[in-house]
Amino acid sequence: MAKFREKIKALIFTAGMMLFILSAVLGALSVGYLSDMLPAEEYQDRGVHTFVPYEVYPVSVKNTGASGRDRRMNPTKTVYKVYYFDRTGEGYQWSVEVLSREQGQALIDAVETVDRRVLGIPSSGTYITVDPWESAESYTAGLKRKYVVILGASGVYLFFYIIAMGIWYYRRQDV
Repeated sequence: MAKFREKIKALIFTAGMMLFILSAVLGALSVGYLSDMLPAEEYQDRGVHTFVPYEVYPVSVKNTGASGRDRRMNPTKTVYKVYYFDRTGEGYQWSVEVLSREQGQALIDAVETVDRRVLGIPSSGTYITVDPWESAESYTAGLKRKYVVILGASGVYLFFYIIAMGIWYYRRQDV
């Protein structure tokens, strides 16, 4: 029974330490993303455009689903993207990832149009597309909310983990 209790303690300590590291990394990433985020004033609303599917292509992306040897042997994997072009001919494009070439071809054959709002970024000469009901303000507010929630959750975990480790350390000193 004592061995079982020691194994449980070791498992809890290891899981807590892994979550500590994960929280620290997520907190640092969210601070970085918050500092790099463009303010809403930097976006130029170019209106809602209708996009039509025109092609499905295989694309190589980083293989994040594998681990260890599998990731070293297969650092990339192939996914399929359906590419859409702007019906008005202004040159805007948008893409969405699909599970297979057949699913993408079914989208193209159905000729289902998609409405997207185009937000231009004049400082870099690029653009992004968002849902048609979103504005630059709601898009940046949503990003900010997401990063602040991640930062808050990781901060709360780090705070309580440090408190718990401090209590554990001082209780151990008394023994």
